[in-house]
Amino acid sequence: MASISSVTRNRTQVAIVGAGPAGLMLSHLLAREGIESVVLESRSRADVEATVRAGVLEQTTVDLLHDTGVGDRMLREGSVHHGIELRFDGQGHRIPLSDLTGGRAITLYAQHEVIRDLIAARLAADGDIRFEVADLSVHDFDTHRPFVRYVAEGRNAETACDFIVGCDGYHGVCRSTVPLAARREYEHVYPFGWFGILVEAPPYAPELIYAHHERGFSLVSTRSHEVQRLYLQCDPEDGIERWPDKRIWTELEARLATGTEEPLYRARIFQKVVIQMRSFVVEPMRFGSLFLAGDAAHIVPPAGAKGLNLAVADVTVLAHALALRYATGSEEALERYSDVALERVWAAQQFSWWMTSMLHRFGDHDPLQQRLQRAQLQGIARSSALQTALAERYVGLQLGLTKLEGAARPSRAPETRSPVGARQA
Repeated sequence: MASISSVTRNRTQVAIVGAGPAGLMLSHLLAREGIESVVLESRSRADVEATVRAGVLEQTTVDLLHDTGVGDRMLREGSVHHGIELRFDGQGHRIPLSDLTGGRAITLYAQHEVIRDLIAARLAADGDIRFEVADLSVHDFDTHRPFVRYVAEGRNAETACDFIVGCDGYHGVCRSTVPLAARREYEHVYPFGWFGILVEAPPYAPELIYAHHERGFSLVSTRSHEVQRLYLQCDPEDGIERWPDKRIWTELEARLATGTEEPLYRARIFQKVVIQMRSFVVEPMRFGSLFLAGDAAHIVPPAGAKGLNLAVADVTVLAHALALRYATGSEEALERYSDVALERVWAAQQFSWWMTSMLHRFGDHDPLQQRLQRAQLQGIARSSALQTALAERYVGLQLGLTKLEGAARPSRAPETRSPVGARQA
């Protein structure tokens, strides 16, 4: 940093590090409560909006986007699914999500589209988002006078605030700045990855297909009416050069085969990526005036479709707690944030681990383990009770905002509502 006299100083109520779905949604929710924030992001706007990731939205996430005014395009362009298919032993078994959960559903709408909608909404409301900041660091979050330092547009800057929220992902600076003695981390790295492709094609199936096969797991998903997302279990050290198009289509057809379907349409593949698989949680999610949310606090394997939804749930709870703090002066709700958020985080971790363990081929599986895995799948296929348990977790748990404290909720932070996505089918 340059000399202290050349630092540009400013102030806000909440400084948010990271313009992913967690940071942007938090800024949006706070603005609705009249709370000022600034979002600080190291990447450019173009890079942020181009980051393509999973896009399975739980019913609660769909309702929240709709209720807070950023869901119109999602409702027009998203694909509402009322079920998923588990495929094993060459047969498909539909799990009727909506029938089992009182009409709740999932909506497929890509994460980068959610981000575009949130950025557009914040900028239209004169929200303060600062892209391409460098050398960011967080300071004095063990006091009531925290601040953030960074370089923006070539100038040194310092933003004082009441609270800092780290939404800067697994590799961000916020969590790593917390002393190791003050945090406890839980992590498991899986011995496989996902090889993902984007394909120019109409949907391959009316609903998502989760396929278990002796050659490994595969997933048929969708991004739009013209672009589809397909995944194959792979070696996490694989490079994309080891997966020419012919091998990809051959593996997909083998793992998805039922003996009755037409061969997959071999459309143009325009993106290939290897996704590493891990489970990660840090406890607690609050350190003085610093709060963590989204991937900065937890990572889930993608089989449970929980990553984006957990991030949105975190910041919905945190926005509610911050609104209570500014409305009443009490920090009771903020003191409960970590416990309330972590209860949902661990539930999602358990579900994601369960789906991952049931569907993937593990290299060290002995014949007994393989038969137990198959027995799990057969049990779900035959039991409405087990299907209901899966469906309830898949479409998403409620937010639990009432657990923060007994005070009345801010009027614009919804707890539950009638399912939006279900009405769009």
